[in-house]
Amino acid sequence: MAFMTKYLLPILVVSLAYYYYSANEEFRPEMLQGKKVIVTGASKGIGREMAYHLAKMGAHVAVTARSEEGLQKVVSRCLELGAASAHYIAGTMENLTFAEQFVTKAGELMGGLDMLILNHITNSPLDFFHNDTHIVRKTMEVNFLSYVVLSVAALPMLKQSNGSIVVISSLAGKTAHPLIAPYSASKFALDGFFSSLRKEYLVTKVNVSITLCILGLINTETAMQATSGVFIAEAAPKEDCALEIIKGAALRKEEVYYDKSIWTSLLLGNPGRRIMEFLALRKYNFDKFINN
Repeated sequence: MAFMTKYLLPILVVSLAYYYYSANEEFRPEMLQGKKVIVTGASKGIGREMAYHLAKMGAHVAVTARSEEGLQKVVSRCLELGAASAHYIAGTMENLTFAEQFVTKAGELMGGLDMLILNHITNSPLDFFHNDTHIVRKTMEVNFLSYVVLSVAALPMLKQSNGSIVVISSLAGKTAHPLIAPYSASKFALDGFFSSLRKEYLVTKVNVSITLCILGLINTETAMQATSGVFIAEAAPKEDCALEIIKGAALRKEEVYYDKSIWTSLLLGNPGRRIMEFLALRKYNFDKFINN
């Protein structure tokens, strides 16, 4: 009975409150009007579609990717669609110095930052792992470490705006898949790092939301070429996927699931992990760190 009173009842109350208020939240496009948003990996695919949705909502948009030509087209289209402003800075996230400098420059161009959308990845061939540690290192640096660098650079501006970090991940970062071990490792790392960081922000009262987006197969050109003849599944539309990411970010959701299968959110969105994390927080003495 003591266990019920001390642990299970508080968890039940918190869970019910969470689901009740989440169900009553509604997304409105004006939530993004005038917001200053960075989108990485934005010259094509989901990143490009997110930039277009944000432009239609009247946001300021700063985009980056390796292709300058592709970025120029995206910025031009964003302005046509009604973006408050649109800027691009071309570069590679293999260069962590560029990643840090890009955030600073984008913030200067827009006059601040409200939302950082981390979407870029390095190319990862589908194959069995043949002990190539170089591929693992490169994948982790681009798909994970650069995300950390970008977030660190953006945090001072996001603290000022009570902004948001949006991390684009994958089902391969929640469940094991063959042929993509380095890619999967980088996506699992995103969950571990940013979910832990979210808890730290909660404890230290940092009002910056972190939304982890778990995506299934999306019909981007890159994904379709990479999985052709290998992965047998129906791909979800990139336009709708991009919009769902933006909606979840605007509503400051902890996780967004987007996949063709209805089972994805049902199976991965279970409360078991939340309950364990809630219980784990009670075991820490945070005063030792907060008061120092």
